[in-house]
Amino acid sequence: MQINGISHIHAAQAINQPHRAGAAQNAGAPASSRGVDQLDLSPAASFISQVREVPDIRQDRVDSIRAAIANGDYETDDKIDMALENLLAEIG
Repeated sequence: MQINGISHIHAAQAINQPHRAGAAQNAGAPASSRGVDQLDLSPAASFISQVREVPDIRQDRVDSIRAAIANGDYETDDKIDMALENLLAEIG
């Protein structure tokens, strides 16, 4: 049924088969003229994909820092001075 405005109503219409241009016309066509799917990723999407492959926790780094803390080697005067300088730079 087709409705065009308030006063124009047409009766039911016949249902026709869908037009299929793909199978009959492209059967003899060479492969190079057929459509090819393509996916282009932006550099940002590629970077995000690489980041997702990195483990959340670098266990080897965590273990080495824990060992340094346990040995008393982690908190050196140089590291504390650098942390204090960075903090003052952020504040000021």
